[in-house]
Amino acid sequence: MIKKTVLLLPFVLLLFAFLPAKKKKVIFFGDSITQQGARPGGYITRITDLCKKEGLSEQFDFIGKGVGGNKVYDLFLRFQPDVLDQKPDIVLVYVGINDVWHKTSSGTGTDFDKFGKFYDAIISTLKRQGIQPVVCTPSVIGERNDFTNQQDGDLNLYAKWIREYAAQNNVPLVDLRRIFLEYLQKNNPDNAEKGILTVDRVHLNEKGNQLVAEEMWKVIKTLK
Repeated sequence: MIKKTVLLLPFVLLLFAFLPAKKKKVIFFGDSITQQGARPGGYITRITDLCKKEGLSEQFDFIGKGVGGNKVYDLFLRFQPDVLDQKPDIVLVYVGINDVWHKTSSGTGTDFDKFGKFYDAIISTLKRQGIQPVVCTPSVIGERNDFTNQQDGDLNLYAKWIREYAAQNNVPLVDLRRIFLEYLQKNNPDNAEKGILTVDRVHLNEKGNQLVAEEMWKVIKTLK
């Protein structure tokens, strides 16, 4: 019996060598920007295309978990079923627009101190469970490049906190706030409020989706 097992072992090992490697499950966790990102032409579908072009399709599965209107505490409330129960390998957390925007639009935003507590609860739980988090700064609420958009101050504050949190906790960062501002400085000579990277000051147009896809993909592919 032992002799037969020894003889079969090389064949078993050879079989395992030809089995496809398990794909990394990547979840994009956020609000309506992420919800739209999973639709045709959205940033998640564009990341899938970039992945295919680089011959890495067998290494990743991309799943969008965005819900319109969500703020950081909404993400926290649906964290278990939408993220943890899915057993992902990588989770990109892209939230903060509504936490700032809804303060003035409907009075239901998220105070700065509470934002950090909910955010940390999500990221800390991911790390404890061996899931790789990636954090993203909120991009824009208005595309004027001279800092006259109403929420620029708060967006800069929340983005600064996320940058510092990422550095202090050794979490990969996609700094969309910085990337968008740099792009708008170069490509918005008329200081337009929308139409450069967004359709309505917030939600992404074709160029915006492509920019987000490229920046996220740069980070994701380093985690393979």
